[in-house]
Amino acid sequence: MDRDDPSLLEKERAGEEEVLRVKERDAARAEDEKAGEIEHLDEDDRLTREYVEAVRDAVDEGDDDRVFDLVEPLHPADIADLVELIPAEERPALGKAIAELMTGEVISELNEHVRDELFEDLSADAVAQIAEQMETDDAVALIEDLEEDEQRAVLAELDPEDRAAIEDALSFPEESAGRLMQRDLVAVPEHITVGDLIDYLRDNGDLTTEFWEVFVVDPAHRPVGTCQLSWILRTPRHIAIGDVMKRDQTLIQATMDQEEVALRFQKYALISAAVVDSSGRLIGQITADDIVHIIQEEASEDALLMSGAGEGDINQPIRQSYSERVRWLIANLGTALIASLIIAMFGAAIEKLVALAVLMPIVASIGGNAGTQTMAVSVRALAMNQLTQSNTVRVLWREMRVALLNGVTVAALIGGATAFIFQPLLGVVIAVAVVINIITAGLAGVAVPVLFDRLDQDPAVASSVFVTMITDSMGFFAFLGLAVASGLVG
Repeated sequence: MDRDDPSLLEKERAGEEEVLRVKERDAARAEDEKAGEIEHLDEDDRLTREYVEAVRDAVDEGDDDRVFDLVEPLHPADIADLVELIPAEERPALGKAIAELMTGEVISELNEHVRDELFEDLSADAVAQIAEQMETDDAVALIEDLEEDEQRAVLAELDPEDRAAIEDALSFPEESAGRLMQRDLVAVPEHITVGDLIDYLRDNGDLTTEFWEVFVVDPAHRPVGTCQLSWILRTPRHIAIGDVMKRDQTLIQATMDQEEVALRFQKYALISAAVVDSSGRLIGQITADDIVHIIQEEASEDALLMSGAGEGDINQPIRQSYSERVRWLIANLGTALIASLIIAMFGAAIEKLVALAVLMPIVASIGGNAGTQTMAVSVRALAMNQLTQSNTVRVLWREMRVALLNGVTVAALIGGATAFIFQPLLGVVIAVAVVINIITAGLAGVAVPVLFDRLDQDPAVASSVFVTMITDSMGFFAFLGLAVASGLVG
């Protein structure tokens, strides 16, 4: 056989290429099998570290097909989590690889800071296409975060119907029911029968596909009742809707704050609720799945505001986090100076009895913790409408009694230990000071948030600064003042 025969050499090369293709295919299959063995979620339904690392490795290698195969099985909410979990510099490459998977559902689940980063390089037309895939309320949430000129550019690219709905929503105040509501709903007149309604729902393909109840309206399109789907399915066809609908309903004003909306849903166990304009006309609905997000946002916001951590988002730009946090630290510095001035007033007494310097932080710390406990309860009660003008005095008296019991218990422990280690009179002094400070903490923990609420200020924002100042100052003053008054230091 002639080894120099061109046809033979060509066959050998073709065979080598085929062997190489087989090896590459086997390697790819092995990788796919390996990927299939990686658990996506742990027992807490969080993406596993191994899975996230596998996606990052595929992104680093530029293997877009493998990235897509890894991400494709995920739920939209988990895809959003994945985008947030990987470093910011890797997100554009990930977004490019899974562009087909970045649907409106995924975008609506993204953290707003991460979403803004991804949208920086997108055209107005691309953003408009994403917005058109979303429910109206989600599209509004997307567009309202854009700069004013960017909003106009995106709105110009939308279909006229979608543009009109979003512009109408943006006309309402931020964090109001008008921004939160969905425009897609089912509304029917009162005079039709159950059979007519069922036929209408079956034959009309343009209706929204997700709803739990049908709103019944009068000729002026004002809601007069609601009818749950379960009632419709169980009622004979000839019965009029007006005979089976529920006339009592909770109507949400379009300008109502979203926190108040959430409280209505919680109080009345609502699945959905009609949103009406100033004339009482039905313009939208809010559903329970929207409220879940609001409750989470409001609870997180109050907790972060009480700590002075601002928005507290780990995806927030560093400069923004700095500016939100540093001003409260400066405010704390100012209030801490007041406590320091009180200590300076008793400098001579502290020099004569060093034990005072050892013990006085205990009094302030216990009072501060007691104040924080009471303040947290009060802020939550205000947010839940449990603490109102009608019961403020009763709640204040309750917290004072709790504070007295706590104060006596803690005072007995610290007083006894101080008497044993130092001297009995010092034990009595610190015990009385602890009782005074904890009672003061109970008073301040209720009074300060209520005062801010009466002044139409968010009680979660600045209450902690003032409560801490009051408990620290009173703790030092009570302890050092009693020590001087008792004759411990002449």
